Amino acid sequence: MITTMTVVMSSMVITTNNLARLLQLVSPTLPVGAYSYSQGLEAALEAGIIRDRATALQWIGNVLELAAGTMEAPVLARLCRAWSSGDMNEICRWNDQFLASRETAELRAETVQMGYSLRRLIVEVAVIDQPSIEALNAIEEVSFPAAFACVATAMGIDPHQTLLGYLWSWCENQVMAVVKALPLGQTDGQRLLLALGERLPAIASAAMLRPDELLSNFAPGLAILSSRHETQYSRLFRS
Repeated sequence: MITTMTVVMSSMVITTNNLARLLQLVSPTLPVGAYSYSQGLEAALEAGIIRDRATALQWIGNVLELAAGTMEAPVLARLCRAWSSGDMNEICRWNDQFLASRETAELRAETVQMGYSLRRLIVEVAVIDQPSIEALNAIEEVSFPAAFACVATAMGIDPHQTLLGYLWSWCENQVMAVVKALPLGQTDGQRLLLALGERLPAIASAAMLRPDELLSNFAPGLAILSSRHETQYSRLFRS
C-alpha cells in the first residue's frame, strides 16, 4: 500500500507541475486580448439566434464541435508535434494553413493579434529558450495556435493536455462573452461551462487522431455572422 501511494503521489507531483504551467497559459488573465473577441457570437446575439442559456449552449457547442474541434484543435496538435521535433517547415506550413482557414477579416485579425501578443509575452517573461524565440520571431505573421503550441511544448506540457487547456480557454471566453452581452447570469454561465467541459476530452482525443484530409471548419453560419459583425452598428467585441 505504501509503495503504491508513493508511486501515485510521485506521478501527481509531475502532473501538478505541468498543470500549474498549463493553468497560467489558459488563464483569462493572460494578456493576449482574448476577452475583447467573441468570434461571431455577438453577431449571433444580434441576429436573435442566441436568446438564452439553451440557445447559447447550442451555438457554442456547434462551433466547438464543427469548427474549433475539427480544425483549430487538430492544427494545434500538429503544431505541438512540429515544435517538439523542431521542424520549421511543418510549423510554417500549419501556421499558414490555419491563417488561410480564417474565413473573415475579423477572425484572421484576431488570431494574428493574439499570436503577436503571446509571442511578445513569451519573450518578456523568458519562458522558452533563445533558439525557440528566434524560430518564433522568424514567422512573419504568427497565429495564436502556433505561439500557444510553442510555449506549451517548451514548458513540457503533454500535447493532449495542451489541447484540453486550449479548448477549455476557448469555451470560457465564449461563455464570458455571452454572460456579458446577453446578459446571462453567472450561475447560468457556470452551467454552460459544465456542459461544454464534459465534451472536451472526446473532442481533444479525436483532434489528436484526425487525418489531414478530414480537417474542416465548415460552419457557414459562423462565417456569415462573422462577416455581418464587421459592419454591425453597435458592438462590444472586436469579432
